[in-house]
Amino acid sequence: MDEVLHLLVILTPIFALIGLGTVLRRADWLTAEADSSLLRLGVNLLFPCLIFQSVVGNNALRDPRNLLWPPLLGFAWMGLGWLTGWWTGRSLGLARGSGLRTFAFTSGFPNYSYLPIPLIGALFGPGTLGVLFVFNVGIEFAVWTVGILLLAGGSLREGWRRLLSPPVLGLLGAVALNTLRVELPAPVLKTVSMLAACAVPLGLLLIGALLEEHLHNPRALLAPRINASAVLLRLGLLPLALLATARWLPLSPELREVLVVQAAMPAGVFPIVLAKHYGGQPLTAAQIVLSTTAVSIFLIPFWMRFGVWWLGL
Repeated sequence: MDEVLHLLVILTPIFALIGLGTVLRRADWLTAEADSSLLRLGVNLLFPCLIFQSVVGNNALRDPRNLLWPPLLGFAWMGLGWLTGWWTGRSLGLARGSGLRTFAFTSGFPNYSYLPIPLIGALFGPGTLGVLFVFNVGIEFAVWTVGILLLAGGSLREGWRRLLSPPVLGLLGAVALNTLRVELPAPVLKTVSMLAACAVPLGLLLIGALLEEHLHNPRALLAPRINASAVLLRLGLLPLALLATARWLPLSPELREVLVVQAAMPAGVFPIVLAKHYGGQPLTAAQIVLSTTAVSIFLIPFWMRFGVWWLGL
């Protein structure tokens, strides 16, 4: 019980910031016009600083296993989620043009950054956090190659361009500096640390703001078959598959810790944005995101406690 309460204490400020973002949007303090510039600020500056801070000086990332296995598993994790999402959507009677692509893409798309980062930081420490960012490279690769083709038949050329993003470039540079054991001046590290501290709070506020527009008509979000199927897949079957992988493959302790957290995650918010951009079904994406996020408040402690026990962490 103490472990569950500890997890709830960690989760409370995370979901409180998401809720605050919704309130700020409704109060018109965080306007839709600001979303684009704040997203660019977060993705192009703050998030790369967080990655840089977590990787440089990280001894765990000098273990070759933590540079090879994480991106491979990140890519495979997304592929498995989308494949099972497609089969589930077909079993619900969804078809292309009526939500099948969006259902498969969103239900297989975990919240792989803004929720795991504070959880891993609080529970496991900086070594595991660096491994998370390497794991996320595989996810990014999957999103901008297979993912955009799944969602809307998008261009692979556009996907490859997006792979060369500041977070990925920042990670590559940080891994190189870490491998070479380069020591940076203290003022540089302090500046990076101050910027990094802003990344997660800003991201969580923006998640809440982006969700707010879908709360004006709550009844539209209630699609029992969609909601229940997404919850069963995202927070039931997929966690078991990932934890089984973590148990039986020869992985480092840090990567196993990453997988325990990733297994418990609800659907990410970004598919709502991508569904709008690529002509998908934003309402279907919102139904999945909000239902899995709401249920995850109760299931994250369960899956994480089970995962830690099953993997012997």
